[in-house]
Amino acid sequence: MDNITANASASPVMDYVIRQLTPEDEPILWEMLYQGLSSPKKKQLPAREIVHRPEFARYVEGWGRAGDTGFVAHNKKDGMLLGAVWLRNPPGKSDAAPELALVVKPEHRKHGIGTALLTQLVRANPEQSTVSLSFVTGKPILRLYERFGFKVVKEQPHGVVMHREA
Repeated sequence: MDNITANASASPVMDYVIRQLTPEDEPILWEMLYQGLSSPKKKQLPAREIVHRPEFARYVEGWGRAGDTGFVAHNKKDGMLLGAVWLRNPPGKSDAAPELALVVKPEHRKHGIGTALLTQLVRANPEQSTVSLSFVTGKPILRLYERFGFKVVKEQPHGVVMHREA
């Protein structure tokens, strides 16, 4: 798949490139997972080891198995990692919806990067209409998924299952 180049709409303008994730990108996903678990509003960041807890590690560990797919965004100028989006089938649960993860580094949010990443994922996987998302219900990110046609079909203690008509 070709790299996609995009301009963020908010000022300052940032050029970035989006490319498909490969099995060699597992270290990138560990970093993105950590960024997703870190809140800029909290004064103290969690220890990096948090990503290796089973409830979080399942999103990344052994990346590149059958069904794993996603994209990563880098700053075009200096190659800095900006964000990633990925889909993964939960291990041992053939009937469960794939889990979707979308993370943009806090300092690069609200520049259209998350929207561009999600657009790329949806376009590359048009048959994927049901996904599981783990986040606190009511977070602003929920509105982004709704803009893509996803609707909440099941609420869970730590997230939601959303469906989009293909």
